[in-house]
Amino acid sequence: MFFVTNPLALEHQLCFALYSASRATTAAYRTMLEDLGITYPQYLVLLTLWERDGRGVRDICDALDLDTGTLSPLLKRLESQELIERRRLTSDERRVEIHLTESGLALRSKAEDIPRTLAEATGLDLDELVKLREVLVRLGKHLQTSNAVDGKKKP
Repeated sequence: MFFVTNPLALEHQLCFALYSASRATTAAYRTMLEDLGITYPQYLVLLTLWERDGRGVRDICDALDLDTGTLSPLLKRLESQELIERRRLTSDERRVEIHLTESGLALRSKAEDIPRTLAEATGLDLDELVKLREVLVRLGKHLQTSNAVDGKKKP
């Protein structure tokens, strides 16, 4: 890929392959999530809470690699849909925990087939999916480390 006659051809760009795959993946999720009445970013927030309810805002930001300015509107929307609720800690009123409501908990069972459905839509077998995920995680870590070493802001 990198030793070609035209290294700037779009078809040879890793960034474009990642971009195209990301867009296609998000579109596939969008179709599945429409029935649940949530968006892909809202789904990611819910995944963190289905994994562990009662997380702090900073904890969710860290898990999803988001800043609070991006997360806050997602939380507002989920709260207006009555899927989550914010609770101030009595021990420290500056801190807020995010909790699933009964509706938010119930939505989990409706979402359980999404990972399997997406995996089937990829056309990849289980071993390929596991390896792909491992490579993507490694790629992300290397690029974040590289940016930190270069003194540039983390993406």
